[in-house]
Amino acid sequence: MSVWQCTATASSLSGSEGELVSVSISVDPRDLEGLLEALAHTDFPINPQIYHADGHSAQARTTVEFPAYAGGLPQVRNALAGSSFEAAIRVSGMLEELQALLGQEPDRRDPKPA
Repeated sequence: MSVWQCTATASSLSGSEGELVSVSISVDPRDLEGLLEALAHTDFPINPQIYHADGHSAQARTTVEFPAYAGGLPQVRNALAGSSFEAAIRVSGMLEELQALLGQEPDRRDPKPA
């Protein structure tokens, strides 16, 4: 099987492990090292983009974003559940993320099955 095997539909990108999604996890900046260590325990490689909030307010958060297949999300959630820090996780379809970057509206003619 090719690692590049992906199917594009009107509303998602899918492979053998499910839909390709964008995962975004926000933590207190002091917890970044712990988050990266927790994510290192998943069975799939994670190549994160790291965004640091501007400023030094108490609400400042560091965000780690990476692509993953939906089949790997339980591993991510389990890694976070075993951590000692508080994290906010957001998951969205990768096709929707790409369309947003291009300034296009997602095609809603073929909605995702429930």
